[in-house]
Amino acid sequence: MSSLMMIIIVGGGLALVLLVVGIVVSVSSERSLVEDRLGRYLEESGEQSDGRAAESAYMEWINKRVEKSSFGDRMARELARADLKLKVGEYFVLIIGAILGGAALLGLIGRDPISAGLGGILGAFLPNFYVKRQQKKRLQLFNDQLPDMLNLMVNGLRAGYSTMQAMEAVSKELPAPICDEFRRVVQEMQLGIPMERAMENLLRRIPSEDLDFVVTAINVQREVGGNLSEILDTISYTIRERIRIKGEIRVLTSQVRTSGQFMAMIPFGLVAVLWFVNRDYIMTFFLPENLICGSIALAAALFLIIIGYFVMMKIADIEV
Repeated sequence: MSSLMMIIIVGGGLALVLLVVGIVVSVSSERSLVEDRLGRYLEESGEQSDGRAAESAYMEWINKRVEKSSFGDRMARELARADLKLKVGEYFVLIIGAILGGAALLGLIGRDPISAGLGGILGAFLPNFYVKRQQKKRLQLFNDQLPDMLNLMVNGLRAGYSTMQAMEAVSKELPAPICDEFRRVVQEMQLGIPMERAMENLLRRIPSEDLDFVVTAINVQREVGGNLSEILDTISYTIRERIRIKGEIRVLTSQVRTSGQFMAMIPFGLVAVLWFVNRDYIMTFFLPENLICGSIALAAALFLIIIGYFVMMKIADIEV
């Protein structure tokens, strides 16, 4: 009973900490992504208090040190794609906090350094897992909104709008995330960045195949001329059909993907439960007389799990 109560108390404390962190992050992230990313080009006026100035200087120092590395450049791109209002230094601090929190939590439950190490490894992967999940959700939502964006641009071009004016209409009329991205494109062009460069930046933030068609069509039309509204109208129809077919395939292959994910996670979950409930059973693999056979058995099991997962995901991955 005492172990169960300890787990409940630790779990409740962790949930409370995560709730407080979520509230703090939500309150402190009111500025839009466009304003935050373009803030480096604009002069910000106003005076800050000494505490906020010291905190800003400290985080700026961390950001400068982290962004100089290849990791910082890659993470800045990943955070922009996920629409997370975090700087690279803040995300780096978050990873360190997740590692320490995971190590402390599993260390308290398992009461040994191995459990703490496993908790630290799990905590290191959790922020990246969340970022990837947000990227996938945002990309899917962007692709679903792309046909409506093209229809709005086509109607604007036929009404006599320029390409920039049509993009500005998209940034005002459509919901997020597509309005945020095109608002940034418009602001970049207003700052003097060429349209080709602004569209390339958009494509780097949103790695969508459908968006690549649109960007290519706009760039080609600006170079060789032509009726852009007709081109975008044809692309809009093509993208709608692709979305419809992808949706049907996603429904038909959902069982395969779900089965592959659960079948791959069940062995790891079972080992984790046995590690905390009946550790002697797991340690049988690592006894001196069983070390060779146990290592071979665990390696073979891990290899088969990975192969099975990728085979099932390959079956469900149908190109359109």
